[in-house]
Amino acid sequence: MIVSDASTLIVLSDLDRWELLGNLFDRVLIPPQVDRELRRGVKTDTPEWLQVQPVREDDTLKLLRHLLDPGESEAIALALQTGLPLIIDEKKGRAIARRKGVKIMGLLGVVYANARKGFLALDEAEVFMTSVRNHGFRIHPKLIDALIRKLKGLA
Repeated sequence: MIVSDASTLIVLSDLDRWELLGNLFDRVLIPPQVDRELRRGVKTDTPEWLQVQPVREDDTLKLLRHLLDPGESEAIALALQTGLPLIIDEKKGRAIARRKGVKIMGLLGVVYANARKGFLALDEAEVFMTSVRNHGFRIHPKLIDALIRKLKGLA
């Protein structure tokens, strides 16, 4: 299981690649605010393994709301409350989650894990990352190059 913020989920939905998470996790928990963001941003039905989990209102969540957008705040709080890792790609949110001790993964980590487990070939990963960038998902080209080099090391 893992908790997720909205951005990676929206990209996977838009590119019709939900299986990249389904290959790795039996359940992906999202807080209510992320669910609302998905409903605005997702054009298809969400998979059954994507489940909404309420977040307890606590001091950490209140503080996070002052620092980040509502979805990121709830996702980090839910990861802390459940002790689960978190899928998050926004730089500021990643930094805050790390400082709070949350193990994080981003879209590149999802792609790498799929390739490492044999669900995605190197050429498929490269095509997918090109599609992600063409779709407007901001990833520094150096990070994509590093991912491709790392994937070539698996071959």
